[in-house]
Amino acid sequence: MINKFNFFFRNLKRDLKKSIAFSGKSCLLNKQKNYSSYKSLVEADFKIFSQNGEDGIIDFLLDKLKIENPKFVEIGVEDYEEANTRFLYETRNCNGLIIDNFINLKKLEKNLDLWKGNLVAIKETVNSNNINIILEKNNFHKNIDLFSIDIDGIDYWVIDKLPEKISKIFVAEYNPLYGPNLEITVPNLDNFNRTKQHYSNLYWGMSLKALVNLMIKKKFIFVGVNALKNNAFFVNEDYKNFVHEIIESVKFQKLEDFTNHQFMESRDKSGALNYLSKQKQIQEIYECSVINLAEDVNKQVKIVNLFDK
Repeated sequence: MINKFNFFFRNLKRDLKKSIAFSGKSCLLNKQKNYSSYKSLVEADFKIFSQNGEDGIIDFLLDKLKIENPKFVEIGVEDYEEANTRFLYETRNCNGLIIDNFINLKKLEKNLDLWKGNLVAIKETVNSNNINIILEKNNFHKNIDLFSIDIDGIDYWVIDKLPEKISKIFVAEYNPLYGPNLEITVPNLDNFNRTKQHYSNLYWGMSLKALVNLMIKKKFIFVGVNALKNNAFFVNEDYKNFVHEIIESVKFQKLEDFTNHQFMESRDKSGALNYLSKQKQIQEIYECSVINLAEDVNKQVKIVNLFDK
């Protein structure tokens, strides 16, 4: 009897995902009619399977670059229930690689129609030493259309090891709490875990300025962020003509426009959300150490010293 119930609910869950994918596709088809008039990525922001509005922005950029069946890599997908590439896999007959140390491969096989495309799932913790090995081993080191990374930690150091122009579109999470002016990141620590590193869940990742400058070195152009202001989008400089209008719009904005977030995800020592204000959030992690990339990449400095300057 228990097996029958499990089978029933598993199929019900799959049917629900199919319904979400179908509804999302219908909404995006309607939004595509206005893509030619969009002047910022926020106009395209729309959530289907992504955590926030990344689904719509990715669809917009793929449409601009005329990519129908993208080859993608996504690092940091947890169980793939909420992910930047889940909608693409469900609807676009894709070739993709997903990586996360929390992936349950058996659960993935049960909850996902693996016949819909070529999806390679790797259960592993990504770091700056193994990223290129993983990509090459699985033949995802070139000809990539979309690359997305969200590992809530040493993202900067992983991206730093990637080759130039790794993909046409690149998506990376940044920590808006660090503000628009600092070029900082957490140190390149083994097995970084944002919750274990600091109970507040606020000490992680890199500033937007650090990310933008790094992506310039990787030959990418910054084209904007999502509405929540925690994911940044870049286009390979070889494809800048496809999004020329968006690039021109971004040029007239300051990084402050992309870091003035309003969400409150801070936690107290018991793990409960405590909704601290932005000022109190940064004060909560004052004693944590970061790398000030504008000065010495080999030296750690406490956050309080940077905000006192």
